[in-house]
Amino acid sequence: MSASRRGGPIGPTGPVVGRALQLLDAFSPDHRELSLSELARRASMPLSTAHRLVHELCAWGAVERGGDGLYRIGLRLWEIGSLAPRGAGLREVALPFLEDLSRSTGENAQLAVREGMELVFVERIAGSRAVPVLTRVGGRFALTATGVGLVLLAHAAVEVQEEVLSGPFERYTSKTVTDPVQLRRMLAAVRSNGFSVSDRQVTMDALSVGAPIRDGRGEVVAAVSLVVRHGSATPRPLAWLVRTSAQAISRALAG
Repeated sequence: MSASRRGGPIGPTGPVVGRALQLLDAFSPDHRELSLSELARRASMPLSTAHRLVHELCAWGAVERGGDGLYRIGLRLWEIGSLAPRGAGLREVALPFLEDLSRSTGENAQLAVREGMELVFVERIAGSRAVPVLTRVGGRFALTATGVGLVLLAHAAVEVQEEVLSGPFERYTSKTVTDPVQLRRMLAAVRSNGFSVSDRQVTMDALSVGAPIRDGRGEVVAAVSLVVRHGSATPRPLAWLVRTSAQAISRALAG
């Protein structure tokens, strides 16, 4: 089961740029290595066009070709992506607090931002006793299922909430909440309590508690969460730890 990764269809661009982006978008967490024919098929373009564009992408460093003939995302894209201000700047400020949170609990500490109708994980620190999770740095996920997602959705604009709550909803486990009425109650509780709880919504062995991170204007710009094994702790003590970390990151951002 893989998380959603796309923020929507590629918008209007120049014909060459648009096709190059289609090729890059053919890669996914489940398709990290692709042959030329697979790239062309997944990008819905003629093989000759894919061959020409892949050659140019390889020359620039966006794509690399291994000795096995398969193509992979190149390091040049990682270098460019690391300059994204919402990711890099936030990550640098939050990282020491995430490390402290993970080290003190032995659990997974996660940092995420909202991108459109999904969230993107900016950082994840795996603790020594951490329960396995489906998330990865740079990965996208539904806003309605995770601790960080519920925080980000609860503080998003009303039109964003309405679009997300109109569905459809991806069901990860039998505990995944897909009822819009129940989700609205959960979002109201997040705003009232100052933290979120995702109980076995993504995997049946995990409980996640999230809290908002605010910028100097008080706007929620990110969320932090702690993911623990279900049954190992109750939400309220975890919420105190997560909220303390979120408040510390918020102060550091504002400063």
